[in-house]
Amino acid sequence: MKKIIRGIGKLFAHIGSFFDKWLITPITKLILKIQDFFKKNSKNLERFIGKKQTLIVISLILALCVFFIIDGESSALIDQYAEVLYDQPVTAIYNEEAYVVEGLPDTVDITLVGQKRHIFLAKQSPSEGVTVDLTGLGPGQHKVTLRYSQRLKSLDYRLDPSTVTVTIYDKVSATKTLTYDILHQDNLDSKLNIESVELDRSEVIVKGAEYKLKQVASVRALVDVDQFTSQEAGEMTLNDVSLVAYDTDGKVVDVEIVPKTVTAKVVITSPSKSVPLEIVPEGEMAFGKAIQSLSTSVNSVEIYGSEEALANIDSLPVKIDVAGLSENKDFTVTLEKPAGVTDISVKTVTVKVTVDDSVSREFENISIATENLDTSRYSVQAASEADSRVTVVVTGSKSLVDNLDPSILTAYVDLDGLGPGEHDVEVQVAGDDLKLSYASKVKTVKVIISEK
Repeated sequence: MKKIIRGIGKLFAHIGSFFDKWLITPITKLILKIQDFFKKNSKNLERFIGKKQTLIVISLILALCVFFIIDGESSALIDQYAEVLYDQPVTAIYNEEAYVVEGLPDTVDITLVGQKRHIFLAKQSPSEGVTVDLTGLGPGQHKVTLRYSQRLKSLDYRLDPSTVTVTIYDKVSATKTLTYDILHQDNLDSKLNIESVELDRSEVIVKGAEYKLKQVASVRALVDVDQFTSQEAGEMTLNDVSLVAYDTDGKVVDVEIVPKTVTAKVVITSPSKSVPLEIVPEGEMAFGKAIQSLSTSVNSVEIYGSEEALANIDSLPVKIDVAGLSENKDFTVTLEKPAGVTDISVKTVTVKVTVDDSVSREFENISIATENLDTSRYSVQAASEADSRVTVVVTGSKSLVDNLDPSILTAYVDLDGLGPGEHDVEVQVAGDDLKLSYASKVKTVKVIISEK
């Protein structure tokens, strides 16, 4: 035991000798030398320090030291900045195959608070963004907290909003018939016509909350003319045609559509037809004047449109206003497109009207026809022989009236909406030549309608 104590004593003695030799003795000698220096030069130091210039320099140095110390401390306290990151996307974590989430904002604003350099580093460093974990939540309403993943812990952040109330629904599915709409059809070459659109599927599956699926009235593929690869007749294929679900009011319903896009085969044609122009004078000529002849700069035009529309068009009417006209005149007329016609080869024509003196001529014993009678239920006869025929007065240019064939004259009565009994009906007259005017000398006749 004594040996151990002596060993410990020797160890402490060596440690003391080490500190005494290398630390205490050198410091003591340095202090003694400094004291010695000040004793020998005290008068010189007092004179140096007592000088006005020396005191000014020392004061300035001390003031600068104090300024930099305080500025550094105040910067650490005051150098706080705030910056707003707008429209940051929100990612929800949940089972997307089983549930639908509503009420969650698409984006939020994040306010970062901290030193400017830290904010700069935060914006450059990767982040998982704003997330909300809905794992484990079932159908119903839930108040959840949004979180922002930021690696720099020296920053504070605030989310706007930071908490939201979401509604979770069970996701259900239904099968819907797929139709199509054509967008920007006005941008298609007016000489072209979309004859048909064939989609690569006729049905799609829509998924979402049950109440949303009940709102879906139709699902349509949006075939956009602006996506056509060429503006010419032929067949083309459009890939990735987007699908949209609509309700009965034509508003978009936010549901998941499977698949999201389809392929469409579009057939483009350029149907056309050559039709003559038919000049139609409107209004009454000046007293005692009539149209002798009508001529146009072109006699026929090429019209373009759907085949169904073209099939029902045999001529293109060109209307001119001749009200009060008393002398020859040239009209410049812009051709109007009938329904279903998309383009006309000629846009404007010149119509030359030749005016002549007006004469009238009577044509007797023109038989009266009937129109718009339900012949499956009723029969009709004139009340008398005098009511079965009329005299027609034709007015126009003498050369036209003198050469008129009476067989082109048609007198008729319109029986639309009339039932059994005796009726006074108005006599109407028509003729093929629009340069002439036609009228019945007798305005009305009596007819008898009977049930069969």
